[in-house]
Amino acid sequence: MNTDDFSFPKSERLCSHNVINDVFSSGKAFVCYPFRVIYLDTELPQDVHSQILFSVGKRKFKRAVHRNLLRRRSKEAYRLHRQGLQTLLKEKNQQIAIAMVYISSSKMSYDSIEKGMIKALDKLCQKLSEPND
Repeated sequence: MNTDDFSFPKSERLCSHNVINDVFSSGKAFVCYPFRVIYLDTELPQDVHSQILFSVGKRKFKRAVHRNLLRRRSKEAYRLHRQGLQTLLKEKNQQIAIAMVYISSSKMSYDSIEKGMIKALDKLCQKLSEPND
């Protein structure tokens, strides 16, 4: 495997306010503990197959240090396990925007977050593979 496969460049981060609003207003969602995954099949401003946003609520984690820690752990788990999703999107020539909201009320270890991320990405691939209604 190429080392570029494991990078997480700025172009793959969801930053566009318009796209973020569209994802949260009209995206499809499911829960795969400890994440709530909201995704939308849309045209992205960048030439990538997916853009992702990670969010940890201030209501549950008052200190920014803890929110940043959970966000970093989530990004790392995504970075290492996103190949299946990227392959599926390349095959279908599809672009999606994803928001992953951390919903657990406790700080979880990296191992637990990684297991949840793998399950969430598998479920997302399964939902994207289903024929549209």
